[in-house]
Amino acid sequence: MKKLYIILIGLVALTAVSCERAFMTKDEPSDPVSVFEYLWNRVDQQYVFFDIKGVDWDSVHTVFRPMVYDGMSDDSLFRVCAAMLNTLRDGHTNLFSDFDQSASDTVNYWGAAEGNYNANLVLLNYLTLQMHVTGSIAHNAIRNGEVAYWRYSSFSSDISDNDLKYLIDRYKDCNGIILDLRQNGGGSDINIYKLLSLFDCHQQQVYTVQHKSGPGHNDFEAAKPVYAPAKCMLEEPYTKPVAVLIDRGSFSATSYFAVCTQAFDNLKLFGDYTGGGMGMPNGGALPNGWTYRFSCTRSIANDGGNYENGVPPDVRVLLNPSATAQGIDNIIETAADWIQTGNVIAVK
Repeated sequence: MKKLYIILIGLVALTAVSCERAFMTKDEPSDPVSVFEYLWNRVDQQYVFFDIKGVDWDSVHTVFRPMVYDGMSDDSLFRVCAAMLNTLRDGHTNLFSDFDQSASDTVNYWGAAEGNYNANLVLLNYLTLQMHVTGSIAHNAIRNGEVAYWRYSSFSSDISDNDLKYLIDRYKDCNGIILDLRQNGGGSDINIYKLLSLFDCHQQQVYTVQHKSGPGHNDFEAAKPVYAPAKCMLEEPYTKPVAVLIDRGSFSATSYFAVCTQAFDNLKLFGDYTGGGMGMPNGGALPNGWTYRFSCTRSIANDGGNYENGVPPDVRVLLNPSATAQGIDNIIETAADWIQTGNVIAVK
């Protein structure tokens, strides 16, 4: 069976380069109107989430095109183009120039408005000042040593096989693991598969991916399956309960990991919806030399869901201010109860 997950990892690397090395046909008009129209048309023909985002791209053109005129400054043109892209509410959509770069001002993938994680609370009362750090994972045992708590803050931080094997061995006598991915803004797909390889991997499908096949908004190639690693990195897969904590600040690679949990019986999602980011970005150059990127693939979960706007938790539980005031993270406590009892008892 072909290992499509390796191909997709390579795709991420290639798309990151494409914005840097994109080129334009010589003599392409570079006046403000031409630049605007070029960008609008590229998005119109290649963007993948108009339906999920509920965006009428023709109406967007009607709103923003009158704002563009010959002789306008680069700074003014940049602001108009960036505002146009921001209507997509997509954290993988950006415009880059030598003086600025845009980012969506509406997508809440940093969780600033709906934060479900209190770093000081976790540090003082769960990791504690006697916490341990192995590679990029901070960890400790809670519930009288019966539950392992792992905090992984970014998929951009590499994970080694040796580190993961050490962590599994250190907490082998625990009843299960809490893997806290709240406010994890994403990073490398490679680290998704590193974590998954702790569990019962046998190249089972973890989701499917579709690429655009034509300029129409609904022109897509047939869905292609993406698979888990061929086998577990351990001598025996870790089969005890694993509670994965997510929130609106869990974006991109973290959303992909959350979707992958559907393929593993012992993994369960706790917390809030993720921030989404389920499209791989690609881009190119505008006639004036600016570069852009936007989502060019869409991914479908095993349950058939398109979770670009956020992967739902299996157990939705929000951080309770009354609990945090008492030094309690009720999301961690709910997850720990499930690990110890097999039941979900929402801790308020």
